Amino acid sequence: MTEQIDTRYSEIDLWPTRTSLEAIWESQLAAIAAIGPAIDSLSIAVDLAVARLSTSDTGRLAYVGAGTSIRTAVQDGTELGPTFDWPDSRSAYLIAGGPNALMHSVEGAEDDEQDAVNQVQTAGLGPQDVLIGIAASGNTPFTIAALRAARAAGALTIGIANNPDTPVLSEPETSVLVYTGSELIAGSTRMKAGSAQKVILNMISTQVMIGLGRVYQGLMVDMRADNIKLRARAIGMVRQITNVNDESAESALNSTGWKIKQAALVALGQSPEEAVNCLNANGDNLRTALRSKD
Repeated sequence: MTEQIDTRYSEIDLWPTRTSLEAIWESQLAAIAAIGPAIDSLSIAVDLAVARLSTSDTGRLAYVGAGTSIRTAVQDGTELGPTFDWPDSRSAYLIAGGPNALMHSVEGAEDDEQDAVNQVQTAGLGPQDVLIGIAASGNTPFTIAALRAARAAGALTIGIANNPDTPVLSEPETSVLVYTGSELIAGSTRMKAGSAQKVILNMISTQVMIGLGRVYQGLMVDMRADNIKLRARAIGMVRQITNVNDESAESALNSTGWKIKQAALVALGQSPEEAVNCLNANGDNLRTALRSKD
């Protein structure tokens, strides 16, 4: 369906700029609205991913795709480090055409099934890992082959597609259909389909991080405070969580290497070592750790 021509826009190249821009904007709104019916499927996928990634501290959140889909996925995944302190070692990207394809088109890459299998094997994906496959059409051979190989290796596989009844939805253990329909410019899936994929991936990764205890009271308490702005934000978080003043919050952060969760416990009276032990005993979940103190 993403490849079909929408006759409503057959003369868009003749429209005034403002009229055309309004149509593009409206198509983007429609893309976001299409996510609503997928919430149930998303919930299942996220719960499975959290359960899988909770089994060890080495399980990876991996992405596979071609073209726009994998570029969007790489953007999503690389932002998890600074935001949630998700280790680089726990992320993986299976890219049709390799890293060069993130900036340049690689001829025939999306059809190379053997490369997909090779990348799954090289990455060593297995039972502790989660692989998310993204393809607007749902028929990309590279993505399908990777999902199939990863599932055979024991990884949890999740498919995301914008067309129904496609292999990217049927090959993995669970899948999410976001039916965005035909594009304003036929086949240009960087538009509606791409926008929907961006939001879907944000939703999945954010809720996975929430489920893994990396958010407390709406705060990104595993944030890497590695510049002046973020250190000020970290002080504010510790102050908000513990009701201490800025000086005490900063002192606690300094004593814990600017680890916000540990600093909150230190600000409430624990030593840095006790804070580490408390968090370890409570699955690195600050809410649970705070409750254990009561």
